[in-house]
Amino acid sequence: MKPEPVEVGPGVTDSTKAENTTHTPPLGRFGVWRHATGLPPETGAEIEKLGYGTIWIGGSPPADLEVAERLLDATENIVVATGIVNIWTAPADEIAASYHRLEERHPGRFLLGIGVGHPEAHGETYRKPCTALVEYLDVLDREGVPEARRVLAALGPKVLKLSADRSAGAHPYLTTPEHTREARDVLGPDVVLAPEQKIVLSTDVATARTIGRKAVANPYLKLRNYRANLERTGFTAEELDNDGTDRVVDALVAHGDAEYIATRLREHLDAGADHVAVQALPMRDDPVPALREVAAALGL
Repeated sequence: MKPEPVEVGPGVTDSTKAENTTHTPPLGRFGVWRHATGLPPETGAEIEKLGYGTIWIGGSPPADLEVAERLLDATENIVVATGIVNIWTAPADEIAASYHRLEERHPGRFLLGIGVGHPEAHGETYRKPCTALVEYLDVLDREGVPEARRVLAALGPKVLKLSADRSAGAHPYLTTPEHTREARDVLGPDVVLAPEQKIVLSTDVATARTIGRKAVANPYLKLRNYRANLERTGFTAEELDNDGTDRVVDALVAHGDAEYIATRLREHLDAGADHVAVQALPMRDDPVPALREVAAALGL
């Protein structure tokens, strides 16, 4: 879909603007996913220095996208993406206005990730996700947010197909390389597939599993959309109950030394991903030391 014209800011030519809006920003092979509360500007600057290509902002940032603006202001070239904006809490017209503000200040460096979240958090306001997403995307189209500059949080086949049809691609969360392979089959070869992968840099298996289980069990293993997706991937309901078996935790949280974690991350690429968003656990710790070791193992 041809994007609607948008105003060109000072120092940005019409040709540059057209190129920015019709091409998806270069994400790099690996990025960093982190909750918005753990992404002060100085952390973003450190992540850029380590060689990662994209910073993914989790935690359903509000429609003003100020957290993304602060990260863009503090960095030079790294792409900043939302992973994801929740369509129930961030009105599409407000998001569109924020997108254009960021594009004006930092042309070609922002990618808008949107999604429906999970039904347990939204009660009566939650409707069929595909229907709600289509309506939201229709508003973004009218407001001139290009398809090439947005991705969808997608797990099941319907939303994956919508990702391919109406956006630059998909940003699945809490998945495995097996899901990545299946998602690529649904998406086809020509759109972005950028899954998230949790890691714990520790060779103490018991400690790593404790950290990983805490991160995936509450709330994700209690939410029906994630459970349904994991069951499609091959886990049984019994394995997902009671905070998940070791097999579940080990599949969803890569743990070990940096070289082993790098191998696990590359499994997503081998399965068809274009980019992997790395979430370093535990969340409350400074992620930079672990991300530094993993970046070296990845050759960034």
